[in-house]
Amino acid sequence: MGLLSKKDAALITDPLADNNPITIQVLGICSALAITAQLKASIVMAISVLFVMGVGNVVISAIRNIIPSKIRIIVQLTVVAALVIIVDQVLKAFAYELSKELSVFVGLIITNCIIMGRFEAFALGNGLWRSFLDGIGNALGYGIILIIVGFFRELLGSGTLLGIPVLGDPIAKTGLYSIGYENNGFMLLSPMALIVVGIIIWVQRSRNKALIED
Repeated sequence: MGLLSKKDAALITDPLADNNPITIQVLGICSALAITAQLKASIVMAISVLFVMGVGNVVISAIRNIIPSKIRIIVQLTVVAALVIIVDQVLKAFAYELSKELSVFVGLIITNCIIMGRFEAFALGNGLWRSFLDGIGNALGYGIILIIVGFFRELLGSGTLLGIPVLGDPIAKTGLYSIGYENNGFMLLSPMALIVVGIIIWVQRSRNKALIED
């Protein structure tokens, strides 16, 4: 018998594809537009949400039976705010420049509807282990889309990945720039993130017709 049952494994695998929080549930779009101009910022945001959702789901599940229903949203916000403060302080300690670039967007993890949605819809009604798996699965699904969008926006918009030139030097006209290639500055604008997400949604629905709404 494997470590995970089929139902438990589905908590991780489903959000990666056919129940992705961004492309299927259309949640968390704001951060996908705001911070994906650079791949590094996308990766850091993905890891941050992974930590907050994984730990947050476990905490909410652990105290679910003692949370008064009238203040459950306040309790959930308090838990996620505490975890976001930890993330923010760690970033400031070990990646200060990146923390300045992400600035307000780290704080906005508190209001990320994916996190609050999983607290409310899953962690409040399930045990610690399944809640942890649900948080990790949805955070991975969210993070994968951020990283894909960040990859293409930085590559096509700046000609770099993680700040490293990969298409050549646009000033010295080396690499692809030597044959007339130019960076697409539009890729660095937030609306282009929405277009990239739209392309991902189109590809996903082209591969799985069951996802197409009637």
